[in-house]
Amino acid sequence: MLQQPSTKYRAFPPVGLKDRTWPDAVLTRAPIWLSTDLRDGNQALVEPMDVARKMRMFETLVAIGFKEIEVGFPSASQTEFDFVRKLIEEDRIPDDVTIQVLTQARDHLIERTFESLRGAPRAIVHLYNAVAPVMRKVVLGLDEDGIVELAVRHARMFKDQAARQPGTQWTFQYSPEMFSGTDLAFSKRVVDAVTEVWAPTPQAKCIVNLPSTVEHSTPNIFADMIEWMHRHLARRDAIVLSVHPHNDRGTGTAAAEFALMAGADRLEGCLFGNGERTGNLDVVNVALNLYTQGVAPGLDFSSIDEIRATVEHCNQLPVHPRHPYVGDLVYTSFSGSHQDAIKKAFAARKEGDFWDMPYLPIDPKDVGRSYEAVIRVNSQSGKGGITYLLESEYGLALPRRLQIEFSQAVQRVMDTEGKELTAADLWRIFRGEYRMETGHGLRHHVVEAFDGGIVSLRGDLAWNGEVHAIEGRGNGPIDAFSRALGQAIGRAIRVVDYHQHAIGGGADARSVAYVEMRVGDSQTLFGVGIDADTTAAAFRAIVSGVQRAEAGAAQSQVAEETAAA
Repeated sequence: MLQQPSTKYRAFPPVGLKDRTWPDAVLTRAPIWLSTDLRDGNQALVEPMDVARKMRMFETLVAIGFKEIEVGFPSASQTEFDFVRKLIEEDRIPDDVTIQVLTQARDHLIERTFESLRGAPRAIVHLYNAVAPVMRKVVLGLDEDGIVELAVRHARMFKDQAARQPGTQWTFQYSPEMFSGTDLAFSKRVVDAVTEVWAPTPQAKCIVNLPSTVEHSTPNIFADMIEWMHRHLARRDAIVLSVHPHNDRGTGTAAAEFALMAGADRLEGCLFGNGERTGNLDVVNVALNLYTQGVAPGLDFSSIDEIRATVEHCNQLPVHPRHPYVGDLVYTSFSGSHQDAIKKAFAARKEGDFWDMPYLPIDPKDVGRSYEAVIRVNSQSGKGGITYLLESEYGLALPRRLQIEFSQAVQRVMDTEGKELTAADLWRIFRGEYRMETGHGLRHHVVEAFDGGIVSLRGDLAWNGEVHAIEGRGNGPIDAFSRALGQAIGRAIRVVDYHQHAIGGGADARSVAYVEMRVGDSQTLFGVGIDADTTAAAFRAIVSGVQRAEAGAAQSQVAEETAAA
């Protein structure tokens, strides 16, 4: 890279529109959408779509709700021509959809283009020629007058060709190619000359499309260019003003939104931004940006994952996992602080509330996503994410101190394995950590109540491969069992705190008990038990805690012996 890039690259000059109005504009309605996936998107593919993939894409675009679809460049190849004919001859174009085709300003290409549309009920025919100084000088060898004459002559040819097919409802579209690199006065001159030939009216408008063929400027300058054209074009009330942003600077979405604020009526782009170089405008991005501002976009992305699968199949290109709104990871938080905020906001939200969730600009369910992937656990996660997944997938509402305790167990696993943990992984770790399938516990028991609230418990205890008869008394079943088990293992058991709740409902309902306890001189720890019977769940939780305390004591002894050796 150059130390002084100004010796090779020029800064793009501002328009100097001092009384610009677009910065204060608020978008309150959707634009007219034109999908160019089948034309501009297709020509950017290493392996262009065959007829089957083009048809699948077309049907997907119709299902989403596009009313204008650029279906190809029929003069470019026989495949493109045949696809347009297939749509028309097989009556595949819905009554509320208009197809669009593109042609360069060359006589034989225009004739071939109109031939491809024979019998179409409605069609937009899109004419373009380059107008930028570099193209005039290097490619076309024409001065400004020559460019205007070229555009006007082919605009007349459009009228002549359309007149030969009066059964079709025609709309003409003109693009001054490389508008983004052309001085505004000349862009206006060419466009005005074309629309003078076409003579559109407010009742029968033409389309003037201003492409950011290559994105040269910051999006605010592009917006100034659009507002200048919006103000100065002749016959503006008979024109649908369209823009076709590219993304060379990575600001295609901003340029499109600013252009709408500056007076544009229509946007051209592709699903997820496929296109030449860095791509066309991502119409999904703009549509869902509008949606999150309370504006109905007129396009339906309720099943966004299915749409992505279709696009990936048709384009043979993957959609990035961080791509706005559709990527696999865009609704996912790994960070512990993010997870904690999301978990609390979900708990506080009531049905019918405005969507106001930290880190989630859109409700994933609105685009067909579940909440399952909103919080995922890796080494950056904290207790909030862990407990959210256990609660949302397995119904466990862990007390706060248990959250802290279990998150330490998860971190130990994460430090060893170093990979993302799913809800199923967390459930496996939880069951192992709290000894929920060891076979220890009461086989049979009898509880008797006496005056004064005293309870007696007798039963058979399975422990370390043997069965022991136990008996104890206390101020309730839990106290009685704790005393009986403590006598059996030779260590006092003290219950510090106790929580219990139901999982599920009806005949399948179960109870989960969380018992915070001390066993002998152990630190305070938790035991967890699940059972259809609430008392049995509590007993299982006490057994769980005792097993964990014994395992901890054994590990401490090994550590001490190792240190002494």
